[in-house]
Amino acid sequence: MAGSGNVQRGLEDVIALESQICFIDGKQGRLIYRGYDIRDLAARSTFEEVAYLLWYGHLPSPAELTELRARLATLRRVPEALGETIDRMPKTAHPMDVLRTAVSALGISEPEEAGPGASAIGGAQRLTALIPAILGRFHRRRTGGKPLSPRPELSHAAYLVEALVGRAPTELEARAIDVALILHADHELNASAFAARVTASTLSDLYSAVTSAVGTLKGPLHGGANERVMELLDEIRTVDRVEEVVRAKLARRERVMGFGHRVYKVEDPRATILRDWSRRVGEEKRDLHYFDLLRRLEEVVHREKGLYPNVDLYSGAVYSLLGIPHDLFTPIFAASRIAGWTAHVLEEYQDLRLIRPTARYVGPVDLVYGSPAVRG
Repeated sequence: MAGSGNVQRGLEDVIALESQICFIDGKQGRLIYRGYDIRDLAARSTFEEVAYLLWYGHLPSPAELTELRARLATLRRVPEALGETIDRMPKTAHPMDVLRTAVSALGISEPEEAGPGASAIGGAQRLTALIPAILGRFHRRRTGGKPLSPRPELSHAAYLVEALVGRAPTELEARAIDVALILHADHELNASAFAARVTASTLSDLYSAVTSAVGTLKGPLHGGANERVMELLDEIRTVDRVEEVVRAKLARRERVMGFGHRVYKVEDPRATILRDWSRRVGEEKRDLHYFDLLRRLEEVVHREKGLYPNVDLYSGAVYSLLGIPHDLFTPIFAASRIAGWTAHVLEEYQDLRLIRPTARYVGPVDLVYGSPAVRG
């Protein structure tokens, strides 16, 4: 065995770099963006304002926020070449595969925004503006609809809803999605953000770094847990079956998605906020079926396993009530996390050092090479 030091599987608790973007207090259940508590941001801010905060390190002035909103609105229109690329993709493709390919293709059509440096902020804003349009174009095509014309008067959250479900959201729906986007915008060195930073540390371009992040988010151990939660609710069906189904899963040592977290030792603060929004959206829709199931699910899982809910438990219920298909849940995650990914890439460019950890070798070191005849 070669190499020295302790091996931390999954790099758990390993401090890889310094960052000013995001802080997680897992013991107290706090999430901080650039000094601001997520609870305050979810209550008082907007996704556009939070994106500005993550990119520039401070909250925007009214004029700066107006300028950013206008710029994002002007960037919503899908370039013709990209639209043709999306339209050639199989209708059976997973939306995350479509998004990954589209982001990569943008790196070819927008090279002036791709390289490391000050111009990369332009790429960050273009990607943020275009991801809802990319997802909307593909989803409408696979369901027989035509692309919608981007409406610059809509907020980013309202535009995302319209792009996915083909109608303008109610005020409450738009705010619920706005809050969900804020809550998912960053989460320190999660797997996809780390993948983006590793790519950026090689002096590769912004679009390559984000392509790495999208590919990483696609993995079910990182993204997609809220989709699994909704599948579980569909399996349970009624509140009186929650305990029976959960106990059976635990007896088979199956994981109940939406609970527990690598960092948080208490309830994920994002789950606390989304629980309330799940109830509010359900009340507006006069449909508290999912909310009641989730509340009972919380009770049983906490009693049986001592686990607290994470951000994925309630987000899927909110999206489902708006009519968003399950396979678009993880792409919505990407539509939010793009702000954090690009903020991390921009920060990596400012303090560049190739990320190159080492491994403990546990294979043989003294084998003797022989000819094919001898080996046979």
